[in-house]
Amino acid sequence: MLKVSGLETGYGRVRILRGIDLEVGSGQIVALLGGNGTGKSTLLRAVSGLLPTWKGSIEFDGEVIHRLRPDQIVRRGLVQVTQGKDSYPAMTVEENLMLGAHIRVGRREIADDLKRIYGFFPRLRERRSQMSGTLSGGEVQMLVIGRGLMARPRLIMLDEPSAALAPKVVLDIFVAINRIRDAGVTVLIVEQNVRMALLLAEYGYIIRDGLILMEGEAQGLLANPNVKSSFLGGTVAGSERDELVH
Repeated sequence: MLKVSGLETGYGRVRILRGIDLEVGSGQIVALLGGNGTGKSTLLRAVSGLLPTWKGSIEFDGEVIHRLRPDQIVRRGLVQVTQGKDSYPAMTVEENLMLGAHIRVGRREIADDLKRIYGFFPRLRERRSQMSGTLSGGEVQMLVIGRGLMARPRLIMLDEPSAALAPKVVLDIFVAINRIRDAGVTVLIVEQNVRMALLLAEYGYIIRDGLILMEGEAQGLLANPNVKSSFLGGTVAGSERDELVH
């Protein structure tokens, strides 16, 4: 569904990505992993059309998109949820969600999607009339993912959804992401929480200094001694995997 080939881009004269190749298949959860400053968010910004492609190409569902405007990319069904967890604090939860549907028509479909998002995130239903500025950090993360889903994407890109959240809240978010994929939305997730992301994903890429350092099936990366020593700090608990999947 998404194919990035030889991508080079950056900011001003500073090159951040130095020839990235990455693919996301339809119906998959794919994880892009690495530390701060490695180029993860830069890649998402390039895919979203927020940064120019200096070299290489970006294709979505067989169409070259790296020359399109961000709004044109969104209308094709490719949506990014940014790392900032930005909501409109003086608007209610439901008003924030409805902003995600501003490019759409069809009130019945929009209403159906709103119900579906409340199914993914029951806490948002409970707080639908509450001002978003009063939500916890985890609830705001649920809100911004839900707002992205209101655009009815075929592929959603999530930038650091676990950042600054308590472990129990992170688990709730990742369980919801698994359900979103099961509902037919392909997911590219950018994360520093390597363990949880690989438990969730089918395939993973590890990026360092603007280059793909390693890639492979998620279970294989979890079992790789180099990944364990560099990113995981030991073995993966079976209970974590069980909670995510079930």
